[in-house]
Amino acid sequence: MHHHFLLYKPFGYLSQFIYNLKRNKKLLGELHDFPEGTMAIGRLDEDSEGLLILTTDGWMSEVVRSKKVEKEYYAQVDGLITDEAVKQLENGVEIGFKGKKYTTLPCKAFRLNEVPNLPERGKKIRDERHGPTSWVSITVTEGKFRQVRKMTSAVGFPTLRLVRVRVGKIVLGELQPGQAIEIDSIEV
Repeated sequence: MHHHFLLYKPFGYLSQFIYNLKRNKKLLGELHDFPEGTMAIGRLDEDSEGLLILTTDGWMSEVVRSKKVEKEYYAQVDGLITDEAVKQLENGVEIGFKGKKYTTLPCKAFRLNEVPNLPERGKKIRDERHGPTSWVSITVTEGKFRQVRKMTSAVGFPTLRLVRVRVGKIVLGELQPGQAIEIDSIEV
C-alpha cells in the first residue's frame, strides 16, 4: 500500500530527502516522519514555498508531473506588473534553459488585485522603501528549472516570493509552512 502526503514546503528547504554535497541544507525529512521510499512529485527550489505532493508511488509521480496537470503559482514581483507583461506571460516568453533559449508554452496569468492570504515567510523579503510590489497568478503545465522566476524576470518584473498554491485539483488551502498531512489518494 502506498502513502501520499500534502506538504507546505517552507522557504529555505530543498525538495529532496538526500543531499550529498558538502554544504548543510534543510531537507524534507526534517519536517515529518515520512515512510521509507517517500519522494517529492516535482520540485520547488530552495527559495520557493508552497504545495508539494509526496508519495511512495513512482507511477503517480509520472502522472502528476505530466503536461496534463496544471500547476498554479502566486508570485510577488518587484514593481507594479502591467497588463502588457501579464499578456506576454500568457503568450509564452523566451527564457534560458540548459544554456539555450527556450520559449515557454502559453499559460494562464492574471494580476491579483489583493495580497493573497498566505502565511508570513520565515525570511523577510523587503519593505516598501525599496519600491512597490505586486502579485500575479501564473498557471503552467510544464516545469523547467526555475521557470516561473525566469518568466517574470523576462517581462521585467523579477520574482521576490514564489508560492505554489495548486497542483491540478489539489490546493494548498489552510496548510501552514512545514505542515504535512497524509491523504488517501492523489486526485489531480
